[in-house]
Amino acid sequence: MRIEHVAIWVKDIEAMKKFYVTYFNGNANEKYHNKVKEFESYFLTFDGGARLEIMCKSGIDKPQQDDRIGWAHIAISLGSRESVNEMTARLQNDGYRLVNGPRVTGDGYYESVIEDPEGNLLELTV
Repeated sequence: MRIEHVAIWVKDIEAMKKFYVTYFNGNANEKYHNKVKEFESYFLTFDGGARLEIMCKSGIDKPQQDDRIGWAHIAISLGSRESVNEMTARLQNDGYRLVNGPRVTGDGYYESVIEDPEGNLLELTV
């Protein structure tokens, strides 16, 4: 068994697509648009086969809150500490919020945590 993809509701689908394509080399399919349901989505495919579906729909507007029940973050393996450091610095320099790190966690992971354009947490790890 393997996870086929994960999906996330977004407010600005084009900005989120640009973020994941620009920083993580995601390859986007052609946008799916269901005009009747006012639904749009892209599937982004990453090296190694992982896929992220970003979805947008009229009327979906849940308030953000910290420590809510549900997915906590998406972890992206960059392959080395140097890559984590470089991507963290690049994202910070481009104005994205660093939540913590880079650091070694209590359970031995080397990581940093940043927010994507809509405040979703991304754990950058080796």
